[in-house]
Amino acid sequence: MTAAWFDGAAQDPRVIARAAGYAAAQRDKRRRLFTGIAILVLLVAVSLPVVGFDLGVLWQRGGQFWGYFDRILTLQEGDHAGQRVWMDPVELFWDLPRWLAKLADTILMAAVGTLLGFLGGVVMAFLSAENITQAALPRFVARRVLEFLRTVPEIVFALTFVIAFGLGPLPGVLAIALHSLGALGKQFAEMAENIDMKPAEGVTAAGGTWASIVTYAALPQVMPGFASYALLRFEINVRGAAVLGFVGAGGIGQDLIEAIRKFYYN
Repeated sequence: MTAAWFDGAAQDPRVIARAAGYAAAQRDKRRRLFTGIAILVLLVAVSLPVVGFDLGVLWQRGGQFWGYFDRILTLQEGDHAGQRVWMDPVELFWDLPRWLAKLADTILMAAVGTLLGFLGGVVMAFLSAENITQAALPRFVARRVLEFLRTVPEIVFALTFVIAFGLGPLPGVLAIALHSLGALGKQFAEMAENIDMKPAEGVTAAGGTWASIVTYAALPQVMPGFASYALLRFEINVRGAAVLGFVGAGGIGQDLIEAIRKFYYN
């Protein structure tokens, strides 16, 4: 191809129009980007005073964050008061068997709650997935239930169940299960809505029921992702189970809140 051909192509009205359209699209893209950045900066500038964010205070007092860990590692009582915790192993490991048992309770609470939430989330996910459940009413109800369960904090559920069932791990397990059901149900539903529908169409053509579609067409495609999200949720629930102990819902949380209130850092 010669230079004359390229010169002629460059003068083609269609090429000129497309080049102009591309340039306009790029300008519009840059304009949207800069507009978005400007709005973000404005929102951050407005939000900082509202939330009390002060760089000066952060700079002056930021070092106190590390002081917290220093207090954790410093003995406050006994013959070795003021020294590091490893200088008095008896004090460091005081009542360790009871604490280990409570830690085990916390992990078991998270495990059982995650399992219950996983099982419920699988069912609710397929009920709320538009490509799996065609009926509008069940899908609407399932979505609203999931929204409610993941919106209410775990600790609120735990307080309610403590009043109903008393102190102990049961309220914590139920609170974790309900919140996990709401969170996992939403994630599972999004995965279910992106499956390949050809196997589902085959099951439907063979006269399969809704349960058959879920069992033989949908579940094989989504189970690896479901398992991955469930494991992630278990990690989150271990943290949640410790916090739930603050309201008497079992686990190590009761000892943690007691130590915090009495300033027993170490």
